[in-house]
Amino acid sequence: MGQKRIKLAAIDIGSNAARIQISAILGAPDSPTLKKIEYIRYPLRLGKDVFNYGEIREERKNKYLKLMQCFKLMVELHEVDYMMAYATSASREAHNGPEIIEAIEKETGILVEVIDGKKEAEITDLALADFIDDESFIHIDVGGGSTELNIHRNGKKRASKSFQIGSVRVKEKDDPVWKEIRHWISHHLNPKYGPIAALGTGGNINKLFQLATPDVAFTLGRGDLKATRDYLNDMSIEDRIHKLKLNEDRADVIVPAADIYLGVMAICESSKILVPQVGLKDGMMIQLMQKALKA
Repeated sequence: MGQKRIKLAAIDIGSNAARIQISAILGAPDSPTLKKIEYIRYPLRLGKDVFNYGEIREERKNKYLKLMQCFKLMVELHEVDYMMAYATSASREAHNGPEIIEAIEKETGILVEVIDGKKEAEITDLALADFIDDESFIHIDVGGGSTELNIHRNGKKRASKSFQIGSVRVKEKDDPVWKEIRHWISHHLNPKYGPIAALGTGGNINKLFQLATPDVAFTLGRGDLKATRDYLNDMSIEDRIHKLKLNEDRADVIVPAADIYLGVMAICESSKILVPQVGLKDGMMIQLMQKALKA
C-alpha cells in the first residue's frame, strides 16, 4: 500500500455558476503536481436574482443550500484533507447573502468566504505565474457580475480594479461604467508604452477560444475573437445549445462576455489576447497545495 495522497477541494461560487474541483497532490514535496479527480459545474445563476432584485430569492436559496449539501457529500466521499470555498460578486451584493452563508455553514459545515474583486484577482494570479513575464499586458477577468482589470508591467502588477459589469450584469456602451473603465485605463496606461497585449480569464473566454480554434497556442487575435462573437450573435440561443453544444447558462451570456473583452481590448488597442484557460479555482488549488505542504 502506498502512502495516502493528499486531496484538496476548491469550491467557487460565482454569479452564473458554482463549481467544485477535487484534486490530489502528486510527486515529491519539492516538485509537487496536481491531478484533477473530480469537477462539477452547476448553473446556480445567483446573479439572475441579485442583479434584478437585490437578493437571492427563496427558490434559488433552496437550490443553493441543496447544492452545497451535494458538494459536502463529494468532499466526504473523496476523503478530502483540505478545502476552501469562495463566493464572489452576487454573494457580495445580495441583501440576504450573510444569512445564507450562515445557513450553509450551519447545515453543511462549509465555511464560505465572500471575497472582493481584489482578492479574487490575487488568487487568480497564482494560476497565471507561468504566463506572466516582463511584457506589459492587461489582465481581463469577466465574471457574471463583475469584471476585474489588472495591469502588469515588468513582471509586477501595477494597478487593479473591479467594475460592476459582467456577462449577467450587462451594460450598454453608453453606460457610465464604460466611461469609468476608459478613464481608469487611460490613467494607468502611459501612452509611451503603446498598445499592450491582453490576457483573458473566465469561462466565457475559454469557450470563445475553443470555438475560434486559433492557429497559435493560447493566443487569440482580436479580429478572430470579433468574428467568433459575430458568429454566435447571428445564432439563436437554441442553436448555440443544440448545434454548438453550449450549456444553456453559457449560451445566453457568451456574447455579452465577448463584448466586454472586445471593449477593453479596443480601449487598450490590444491586437491579441492570451487565454491560458485557468481561473479562480486553479488559484485556489495552488493556495490549498501550499497550505497542505506547509503542514
